[in-house]
Amino acid sequence: MKKLLSVLLTGVLLVGLFLTGCSKSLTRYSAQFLNLFDTLTQIIAYMENKEEFSEYAALIYNEMEEYHQLYDIYHDYPGLNNIRTINENAGIQPVEVDQRIIDLLLFARQAYEQTGGKINIAMGPVLEIWHDYREEGIQNPDSAQLPPMDLLREAAKHTDIHKIIIDEKSSTVFLEDPEMHLDVGGVAKGYAIEQVSQTAIEQGFTSGLISGGGNVRIIGSKNIQGEKWNVGIQNPGGDRGQSNLYVVYLTDMSLVTSGNYERYYTVDGKEYHHIIDPETLYPAEYYEALTVITPDSAMADALSTALYNMPIGEGLALVENRVDTEALWIFPDGSQQFSSGFEAMLQR
Repeated sequence: MKKLLSVLLTGVLLVGLFLTGCSKSLTRYSAQFLNLFDTLTQIIAYMENKEEFSEYAALIYNEMEEYHQLYDIYHDYPGLNNIRTINENAGIQPVEVDQRIIDLLLFARQAYEQTGGKINIAMGPVLEIWHDYREEGIQNPDSAQLPPMDLLREAAKHTDIHKIIIDEKSSTVFLEDPEMHLDVGGVAKGYAIEQVSQTAIEQGFTSGLISGGGNVRIIGSKNIQGEKWNVGIQNPGGDRGQSNLYVVYLTDMSLVTSGNYERYYTVDGKEYHHIIDPETLYPAEYYEALTVITPDSAMADALSTALYNMPIGEGLALVENRVDTEALWIFPDGSQQFSSGFEAMLQR
């Protein structure tokens, strides 16, 4: 419990979620913390007492903190080799790492293959350029600029995912290209939430909800009656937490939303968001928002980014060919597209 210093036990509803109805013998508890994966993380469950909930909240928080440090690309931690350590040793030497890093990278490689390269953790050199220009543009909006295309193309020469050498026997990772660095932002949070959820389930957490930013992992049903959890999908045009476009009813599923309204900056009156298409090297402009629902939070996270970078025909075909996966696309003009089974999730 010592690590759970920033957790707040509260009865306030989770932002973006509608959670109603419960067995009379159970109480709704919520914990939230702000220092992991650069987003608000929250846990919700209906339990018999606060002590029981606090134990699970501490378990989840402590596990999430470990994943946060392992997958961090910005900070060092004493005695820990993380993603930043791998990047710092690009072209120099292999780095011995925790198995949880290797597992993430293997998953990311799988996601890359399954999406035709539309999610690529080796895009770090390109994403770093966009990050720097975006931060400068936010700080000084009057002089905001776009990255030069020749700079982006040069960086893109160092994004070959096959130059990530993983030696599972020695537990090492080596970046062959000295100009390469990893950016796991498109997969790390969802992967961590899924792994932490599995740990919590093994410890008896059979009914609850873990949310990290736009990633929601639902465990079991809401109560002993088997009632589904109801999760609001934000209206991209509405105020955050005030307007939901739809409410879906789910059990043992993950929901991830990607949108152009979270991280962006403005250049000459046009907004440029943070989801960069690996082919064009520019922010994808197909959609305003996109929601993926599938059992595994890691895959939901990866798919939400990959689908955002695909035209609707390609994305819809990918979703329809996956078992237990549904999606909602919202276009810039406000029109929408459901996958074939999405509407069924709008029913209790």
